[in-house]
Amino acid sequence: MIDCLLFDFDGTLFDTVEGITKSVQYAVNKLGLSPELESLRCFAGPPLVDMFMEHFGFDRGTAVQATADFRERYKPIGLYECRVFPGIPEMLARLKDAGYLLGVATSKPQVLAEELLEREGMLSLFDALVGSSPDRNNDSKADVLRRAMEALGVSAWQTVLIGDTKYDVLGAKQCGVLCIGVGWGYAAEGELEAAGADWIVPDIPALEALLEKNK
Repeated sequence: MIDCLLFDFDGTLFDTVEGITKSVQYAVNKLGLSPELESLRCFAGPPLVDMFMEHFGFDRGTAVQATADFRERYKPIGLYECRVFPGIPEMLARLKDAGYLLGVATSKPQVLAEELLEREGMLSLFDALVGSSPDRNNDSKADVLRRAMEALGVSAWQTVLIGDTKYDVLGAKQCGVLCIGVGWGYAAEGELEAAGADWIVPDIPALEALLEKNK
């Protein structure tokens, strides 16, 4: 029986792609690069240092500096260039009423995720929120997932991670947790399937129908 639902943040609860891509563009502009915003959607969700290394081929030192430059724009401006995906608060309220423990497991700095949830009046819907430490954004999904389960006092077999990219699926697999991939986020076509998501749902009604069957 599944007792605990852990949600990814970027691309699952909130549409944060505008603020993240514009802030990545700002950071790499300082290095003389001029990527198109659309090509930077992959930065929404995964650890930033890793993504700068993977996407641009930066060494770790350059990636760490690019992450610091990213934050120059993101903290005062980009953080607020976002919105809650339609229907998410209502869905969370229904799941809570159904008896699920709800948590957030995100590589995003925890204080920023808390701020956005509080601003939208959603923080009280969650029994735990675990993210990266304030001074970095490089905790893996597996790291935050383990800490979230510890905070909620649940085991892997009681837990499902709900996320939108391969990083969620792979992090869940590392922890022995089932993963539901959602179709409204930032994954490339076929990404969730290739990563081996246990289920993939296109929208909120399909997610709720699946959870109802597995309660």
